[in-house]
Amino acid sequence: MRVLLDENLDWRLVHYFDADFQVTTVSQQGWKGMRNGELLRQAAKAFDALITMDKGIEHQQNLRKYTIGIILISAKSNRLQDIQPAMDRVNEVLKTLEPGQVILVSLST
Repeated sequence: MRVLLDENLDWRLVHYFDADFQVTTVSQQGWKGMRNGELLRQAAKAFDALITMDKGIEHQQNLRKYTIGIILISAKSNRLQDIQPAMDRVNEVLKTLEPGQVILVSLST
């Protein structure tokens, strides 16, 4: 499974994904600063999943029209130490994520 890590997340999170997943960042793709609609169009062509903290993406876009699953992480901040505890759950969710599906992975604060 090909996974895209959004620019609002620390790139070092790539080290916390299961070995089964091929993880690339938005920056590595040269897509930094791209608006959500364009990002989703481009990502859907090459990736199976997008991992993001952008809470607006679910409400700003018609996600059903994209062939990519989205995991929306909710945490205290986007700092590595605040997101890293969610990675076990993110890896679990990725195994069953369907195209067009949005799953919230939330950390208690």
